[in-house]
Amino acid sequence: MRVGIFLGDPVARGTIDEVVAAVRQVADDGFASAWLPQIFAHDALTAIAVAGREVPDIELGTSVIPSYPRHPMVLAQQALSTQAATGGRLVLGIGLSHQVVIEGMFGYSFEKPARHMREYLAILLPLVREGKVAFTGETLSANGAITANGAKPFPVLLAALGPVMLRLAGAQADGTVTWMTGPATLESHIVPSINAAADAAGRGAPRVAVGLPVCVTDDVAAARERAARAFVVYGTLPSYRAMLDREGASGPEDVAVIGDESSVRDQMERIAETGATDFVAAEFGSREERPRTRALLKTLV
Repeated sequence: MRVGIFLGDPVARGTIDEVVAAVRQVADDGFASAWLPQIFAHDALTAIAVAGREVPDIELGTSVIPSYPRHPMVLAQQALSTQAATGGRLVLGIGLSHQVVIEGMFGYSFEKPARHMREYLAILLPLVREGKVAFTGETLSANGAITANGAKPFPVLLAALGPVMLRLAGAQADGTVTWMTGPATLESHIVPSINAAADAAGRGAPRVAVGLPVCVTDDVAAARERAARAFVVYGTLPSYRAMLDREGASGPEDVAVIGDESSVRDQMERIAETGATDFVAAEFGSREERPRTRALLKTLV
């Protein structure tokens, strides 16, 4: 299982220079990948294009870009340009986001999200893989081509938790990226579902990138309380709530990877045993705990 780092704080609170510095540190520490969120701060693909020009070798992923605000042809153009700028190191993670965001903030309809994503992928994937598309759907259509010299096809991971989205991720995309999903649910639901879809479509084994909060600490109770406060919103969003319920977790604090070095190492091994191909660590904790967490994660590279 490859280990990467989720750079939520630098994107949310830092300058572009600080994002680049964070990516450079992740690369210097030997991690396989750095992942940037698409939130209401720096644009993830723009930041990756800049960081990728300055930091060599490391894979750079988005986790994840909501599909509704960007027409798939526009996203394909930006992503292919970013792929060219980084010398071929992009992993494009996309997802539906959530009804409260899409309808409440952007003003789009969240009706029939599975239909939306099927049509979105029907446009995005041919452009990424072949450079052209001709598709007419119920809500999305595109007919054209994109030439981004120097860009080659890149993996597209679909944030998928429910059965329909997992089938799309396995049969059409290159895998999935999850969040707030514990090992029991990965093992019994996520991994077998996406692998079955890929097998049925005659495709290769999909990537399963598992994102979870991580804190190495001797005060587990205090870290769990901090996780409960910091990540409380994820326990209220329906898609994540469904995964927490499957896991038998009361909230995000129950799936966060928390403990001393030995305990966190054991929990990481458990996640690898589920069939996860990548782990995306969202480090959290005190000023003393964060360096300790990074030090432990470095030993797992």
